[in-house]
Amino acid sequence: MLLRELGAIHEGRAPLEYTEIPDPVPARKEVLIRVTACGVCHTELDEIEGRTPPPRLPVVPGHQVVGTIAAGGKIGQRVGVAWIHSACGHCTYCKSGKENLCNEFVATGRDANGGYAAYMTVGARFVHPLPEALSDAEAAPLLCAGAVGFRALRLTNLRDGATLGLFGFGASNHLVLKTARHKYPHSNILVFSRNPQERALALELGAAWAGATEDMPPEPLEAAIDATPAWLPMMHALKHLAPGGRLVINAIRKEEGDKGELLKLDFVSHLWLEKEIKSVANVARHDVREFLALAAEAGIRPEYQEYELRDANRALLELKQGRIRGAKVLRLP
Repeated sequence: MLLRELGAIHEGRAPLEYTEIPDPVPARKEVLIRVTACGVCHTELDEIEGRTPPPRLPVVPGHQVVGTIAAGGKIGQRVGVAWIHSACGHCTYCKSGKENLCNEFVATGRDANGGYAAYMTVGARFVHPLPEALSDAEAAPLLCAGAVGFRALRLTNLRDGATLGLFGFGASNHLVLKTARHKYPHSNILVFSRNPQERALALELGAAWAGATEDMPPEPLEAAIDATPAWLPMMHALKHLAPGGRLVINAIRKEEGDKGELLKLDFVSHLWLEKEIKSVANVARHDVREFLALAAEAGIRPEYQEYELRDANRALLELKQGRIRGAKVLRLP
């Protein structure tokens, strides 16, 4: 599924072209992967519609890739590829395990061809062996939605028994809920979403409370994660934070349309009493590998819907329309 030009996705426009391109050839220190599944991420919507740094065109999207090594490594080994396709390996960030902050960060499916295809190549250092306990479709959303949610949860500094608020309840935060319930069994997890179906799913998965974005929660939040592309949830999250609380923003961008909300930031109600705001930028390799191991051990599995590769445009449109129950996964024959 090839993206040749940027533009809005809607009922009358399918931006990805189902086509044949030459099979990629792995370079030195790269592996060739035969793709079996690829998660569909909201970031791909942002790439296609022009809200992120522009992708290299034409490009094959997809950065939650599961497949088997076909050349350049252990043939037949089942592996995953995440958002991080490569980094320089020698800067201060790379040497400290923070290659997600490297100035030469290369994004899978944006700066290099990704997993919406039968084959892809990637550096051998950036493939992740998959636990046998995870099926291909289960593993795909864990490589980005799960791993970046895991990083966000770790950055909240949550302690067991403290209340966590989740703003937005799509592919990432529904996995955060499952992870937090395992790691912090005495914590109440409160979910804020404008979508009634997402609120119902949150309660089904064990949230202590679920309400609309603007609703008053039953208790203050000691930590919060905002996984939405809008400004308004961030404002509500800050308002509901307890003194000393931390808000982690797990989003690659915030929409331009409602940026005026940021101008309504009130120091006393939003930031006073040592409240903090921290952003998440991509994922490092250790985030992916630690979360895959945790998910396999703890039985953390995504809720997901499957689509054939040629139906990627429909999956993206449904994602844009808010027709979401967990994650979306493309399957390849």
